[in-house]
Amino acid sequence: MPVPADPTVLHPMPDQPRVVLLKPLITSALIEVGEFTYYDDPDDPTAFETRNVLYHYGPERLVIGRFCALGEGVRFIMNGANHRMDGPSTFPFPIMGGSWAEHFDLIAGLPGRGDTVLGHDVWLGYRTMVMPGVRIGHGAIVASGSVVVDDVPDYAIAGGNPARVIRHRYDPADIDRLLALAWWDWPLERITAHLRTIMSGTVDDLAAVAATG
Repeated sequence: MPVPADPTVLHPMPDQPRVVLLKPLITSALIEVGEFTYYDDPDDPTAFETRNVLYHYGPERLVIGRFCALGEGVRFIMNGANHRMDGPSTFPFPIMGGSWAEHFDLIAGLPGRGDTVLGHDVWLGYRTMVMPGVRIGHGAIVASGSVVVDDVPDYAIAGGNPARVIRHRYDPADIDRLLALAWWDWPLERITAHLRTIMSGTVDDLAAVAATG
């Protein structure tokens, strides 16, 4: 019987320490990552929480699904990076201390866009930057160097600064079918048995596998 890969190991490729699975690495209660999602970085991939998730002062969460591929230098800018923009200056004076700290209420609780969410099977290219409150849909791809400021639909390919949808990977009917099939929720044994279909088959092929139970 085929043996599934182990989602609990830190380095799934022992000879490539630059690749880490994020689920066993994450310690923050504000970050949720699904099984087999990985980050690739030749420097220090284990510092993902501090080097790649920036200004994360809460309460907004970063939620990343299963089977996502995050390229080197991917950054998530969280809502803590926001400054006031409704007055003459955007400078955050209260964080400088002294008597200025008495005015901390002026920067506390700035409005945000909510949680940042990546669906399942998302691929973020080299040095993609994801801004606060963005949702990137299931099966989406974001090109290297992109700055994602708005939501990316399911199974879309987006790129640029700001990122825009370049095209969709499938037509709307097939996207609906893929979302209903949700292969990423299958038991690992079933995924293992049908890897070739998941990686290189058609939507019809995937549906046929699902129909076998």
